This record gives sequence, C-alpha cells and structure tokens, in this order.
Amino acid sequence: MQRRKSPSSPPNPPSTQEQKQAAALQQYNDTEGHFSLVRNFRLADLVTIMNGFCGSFSIWSSARYLITNDKPYLHAALWFPLAGLMFDFFDGKVARWRNSSSLLGQELDSLADLISFGVAPALLAFVIGLRTQLDTVILTCFICSGLARLARFNATVALVPKDSSGKAHYFEGLPIPSSLALVGVLSYWTSKGWIEGEGGIPGGVVRLWGHAGGSGEVHIVSLVFGAWAAAMVSKTLRIPKL
Repeated sequence: MQRRKSPSSPPNPPSTQEQKQAAALQQYNDTEGHFSLVRNFRLADLVTIMNGFCGSFSIWSSARYLITNDKPYLHAALWFPLAGLMFDFFDGKVARWRNSSSLLGQELDSLADLISFGVAPALLAFVIGLRTQLDTVILTCFICSGLARLARFNATVALVPKDSSGKAHYFEGLPIPSSLALVGVLSYWTSKGWIEGEGGIPGGVVRLWGHAGGSGEVHIVSLVFGAWAAAMVSKTLRIPKL
C-alpha cells in the first residue's frame, strides 16, 4: 500500500526581530568605498572606541615604565583604565540620547572592555612585580576569562530577564570592568612603594617546587587574580545590575 506524502508546511515567516537584524546588517553591504565602515559609526560607537583608546595608552605607558623606570608613566598607566570606564559608562548614555544603537556597537563595547579592563590591568600587575612564570600563567588566564565572559555576554544577553525598559536585571558572572577594583589596589601599593624594585609586593612569594627564583614560584597576590578570573566565568554568580 502506497502512502501519501503529506504536503510540506510552508516555512515560517521571519519575525520582526529577525527583520530588524537583517536590515541592520544590510547597511554594511549598502555602502562602498575604502572608509565605508567609518561612515557607519554612530556617535556612541566613537565614544566606545575612546574606551579602547584609553586602554591602549595604559598598555603603552606600562611598557614605557618598564623601559625607563620613570614613575609618571606608571601613574598614567594606572589612570587610563579609569578614563576608559568613563567612556564605557557614557557610550550607553549617548546611544539612548541619540536613540541609535547598532550591532557594531555591541561588539565594539566588548572588544574595548577587553583592552581596558582585561589586558591593561594584567599588564599593570606584571609591571608592579607579578613576574614569575606562574604569575604570568595566572594573568593570562585572567585575560582569557575576561574574553570568555564577554563572548558569553554577547551570545546570551537576550536570555537574561529584563525590565520594561529592556535593562537586564543582573549580570551572569563578575563584569569585567570590576577589575578596576584590582587596579585601585595596585594604585595604592604604588603610592606606598610596595612594588618591584622598591618595597616589594605584599604577601611575598611562595615556592611550590624547584629552587628559589625558578618556575615554581608564585606571588600570593596572583591567586586573587585567579579567583577574579573564576568569578568572571561563573554561571551561578549573579551580580545585580544597578
């Protein structure tokens, strides 16, 4: 007995959200020219880029301090991430003021945050004295955890419960700008001279294996960066969004 084939159901029409996203993506294909991408930037996007600008200058200032041992460069490196936070705060304000947000802006925000609140603080920790091999492994994990946390945020932000204005109720995991608390501690230690070449890092070094000065040494403070990294990628830790 031959079975009759059931008629295939027509594909579901795209939702309003999908139509909006397709229209938003199309704007990047509709422009031509060498600097067409720049013309697609909104004012809020330029504010976000300034966040990355501040983080980059913190990195260069840290590098100059390592070369010259000139304290003003270290002070500048400690202040630039804070300036980046100001731009990170105002880009959302500008987007709401101009009533203009973009898919590009969300990606820019995460990339700028990684520079200012991930790479720059980790390098500052290295500059002030967390320089053993295990220290650098932990600091690298700190950066990578920030990277993973930002990627997860971009992928799952639509799933987080929101209020009537569209504002999320909480963050999953510790937000990466919270690393400025660590920068604040490093700033205090710098003012007290508790850095490499002066008074030394508080807590000292623990040798897990090998000889003194070998690859088995780690600063106690590095474990704080490790715990911070674990909190950033935590699924169960929920930080209320103010």
